[in-house]
Amino acid sequence: MIKIGDFSKLSQVSIKTLRYYDEMDLLKPIEVDRSTGYRYDSASQLPRLHRILALKDLGFSLEQIVQVLNAGISPEQLRGMLRLKRAELQQYLSAEQARLQRVEARLNDITMEETMPDFAVVIKQVEPQLVAGVRDILPSLQAVGRLFDEVYGYLARCGSSGVAAVGTAVWYDDECKASDIDGAAVVALKQSVPEGGRVKVHELPACTMASVFHNGSYNTLSQAYKAILRWIETSGYKIVGPNREVYLYCTQPVCQDDDSYVTEIQFPVEKI
Repeated sequence: MIKIGDFSKLSQVSIKTLRYYDEMDLLKPIEVDRSTGYRYDSASQLPRLHRILALKDLGFSLEQIVQVLNAGISPEQLRGMLRLKRAELQQYLSAEQARLQRVEARLNDITMEETMPDFAVVIKQVEPQLVAGVRDILPSLQAVGRLFDEVYGYLARCGSSGVAAVGTAVWYDDECKASDIDGAAVVALKQSVPEGGRVKVHELPACTMASVFHNGSYNTLSQAYKAILRWIETSGYKIVGPNREVYLYCTQPVCQDDDSYVTEIQFPVEKI
C-alpha cells in the first residue's frame, strides 16, 4: 500500500484532487486507518485513475465519468456518449471559428480607420413579435412616416391600450432604392386587435439578427448601414430577409437632423 502523498507523486495528480475523487466515489482508497484517518492507495488503482483522466480530457464531466465507470454502461452507450460529445465539440469549434472571423473583421476595421469603429455589430436572437402595420410602395424613405401615422391613428380609434411605443420600419427591397420603395410601418402589440382598412395584424418571425445601434440623426443612418453591411460580408454571413429599423427614441414631430435619436438596424442573417 502507498500513502496518499506518494501515490500523488506517482500518478502526478494532486492530493486535493485525489480526495475529491474519493468524495465523488470515483477513486476510493484501498484502506483508511481508523485511528489516524490516513488514506492508503495501491499501484493497482493507476489504470482506473488513468481512465478517469482520459475521460476528463475528452470533456466529460465528473458526474458523467461516475456513470461510465460505476454504472457498468454498455459499449454502445459509451459510443453514444462519445458521439454526443463529438457533436458538442464540433458546435463549439464552429462557434469559436465564427468568433474568430468577427475578431478579424474588427481588426480590419480598426486597421482601415486607424481608430475604434463607431458602430459595434452583434449577433442576437429576436423573438417573434405580434404587430399591426401597413405596407406600401413609397416615394422615399421618409414617406414611411405617413404609414406610422396611419397605424397609430387606427389603433387610437380602436381604443387599444396594448400597444408598444416603439415603431419599426421593415424594408423589403433587395437593393438600395431612392424611390418606389417597398416598405412597411409596424407597431408591436401586447395583444391582438381587429384588422381594419389597410392595417393588417401579423407576426414578425423570429430571426437571427446582425444588429447595430445608431445614435444620431436619420440623415446619418447611412453610416451605420455601411458599417453593418461591411461587417456581415467580412464575418462570413449572408442576408436572408428584409431588414428592420427599430426607432427606439425620437421626438414628435420627427426631425430628420435631430442628433438625439436612437435607432437599431437589424438584418436577418445566417452563416455562409
